Amino acid sequence: MRAVDTNVLVRLVVRDDPEQVDRAETFVAPGAWVPLLVLAETVWVLDSVYGLNRKRIGTVIGMLIEHDRLTLQDEDVVRKAHSMFESRRSIGFSDCLIVEAARKAGHVPVGTFDRRMARLDGTHGM
Repeated sequence: MRAVDTNVLVRLVVRDDPEQVDRAETFVAPGAWVPLLVLAETVWVLDSVYGLNRKRIGTVIGMLIEHDRLTLQDEDVVRKAHSMFESRRSIGFSDCLIVEAARKAGHVPVGTFDRRMARLDGTHGM
């Protein structure tokens, strides 16, 4: 299966360049894999470049989880991170993704100096 980079995933989501959207859709039509890092970068771009709020970002993540042509790396981790993100309004998605990926790998607690992240189950505030 082919994989996508952040810029391809962003085009599919924001649809702001018709030519690139067409090329991205053609590329993913037979199916494409989305690495966790690409998902995290995409969320960062949607927030910092496009100014999407938490609710819209949560909606985008949910749509990507259910997308019929995209396969997310460790979809179970993404689903749990998405649920955590939706229920904890002060925690960023990448923090949720870090905790859930570490939990799946059996490497918790996650040490952090981030006071907000340290509130999550599976972390250790330092």
